[in-house]
Amino acid sequence: METEGDVVVVVGDGVVLLDVAGPVQVLHGSGYRVRLASLGGRAVVSDTGIPLGVELAVEDVPETVDTVMVPGYPTVNGHGHPQELIAHVRRLGAGARRTTSACTGAYLLAEAGLLDGRRATTHWAECAMLARRFPQVRVEPDAIYVRDGPVITSAGVTAGIDLALALVEEDHGPEVARTAAKYLVVFLQRPGGQSQFSVRSAVTPPRNAGLRRVLDAVVADPGGNHTLAAMAERLAVSERHLNRLFRREVGSTPGQYVESVRMEAAQAMLESCDAGVDTIARTCGFGTDETMRRVFVRLLGAPPAAYRARFGTTPA
Repeated sequence: METEGDVVVVVGDGVVLLDVAGPVQVLHGSGYRVRLASLGGRAVVSDTGIPLGVELAVEDVPETVDTVMVPGYPTVNGHGHPQELIAHVRRLGAGARRTTSACTGAYLLAEAGLLDGRRATTHWAECAMLARRFPQVRVEPDAIYVRDGPVITSAGVTAGIDLALALVEEDHGPEVARTAAKYLVVFLQRPGGQSQFSVRSAVTPPRNAGLRRVLDAVVADPGGNHTLAAMAERLAVSERHLNRLFRREVGSTPGQYVESVRMEAAQAMLESCDAGVDTIARTCGFGTDETMRRVFVRLLGAPPAAYRARFGTTPA
């Protein structure tokens, strides 16, 4: 019978090195016994080309293992995994006290059926694909990690560290987890969710040329007059028709689009310059710093000051 504190990380060729190294560093430093397992117990080569020694054959890992961790893989070569590996993850997931994944490791859990009917997350760039491929999984795209019963999934890459710290806190309490976080110089609970890492200009270019010009005008001058009436006048359509166009071709309301563009412009300024928050709010069209603060908290889960502290590249 495996004891609490035994962690098996299931790996294969191409595994993302940081998905393995980050959580392993946290858990090893917190007193866990961590071992890597692969098909046949063979050494594997990570996505960076760095080889990883393996201690166990996954075939020999008992179902009574305490914690199973499944790291992610680059998705450029597709999302499928060897059926034999899927079968062993399914077997271990059925008996382990808890099963976890980092980043795109959620695909392997989904292929094993371990996420059926559960809430889960993965790297923000893969959430839509995960939801499409596995409609029985309730994907939460903004979460850093999601616990649903004995299964815990985390967002992209470094979020595996957040997941590991959560396991340490669950097993040993907040003080031990806080000590581990301080030693690694990371947040015990980072501010905000995955939305803060989304790519700009994610909107598919509309087929309507006039609407494209309206969207471009907002991006070119986020602080300009972009009320519903002003945008409808530019396009020479009614406000009601503009609303319909936005919903059909952009997937949001005009107000939501303008707000997201203004927020992204503010993010860029917070990251790259030392202007005051009130100045950034006016420049980006929010009017007041309080309005901008409310939008940041609602959409990113963190106020502008916290966002700047975490991602700013200029001294405060």
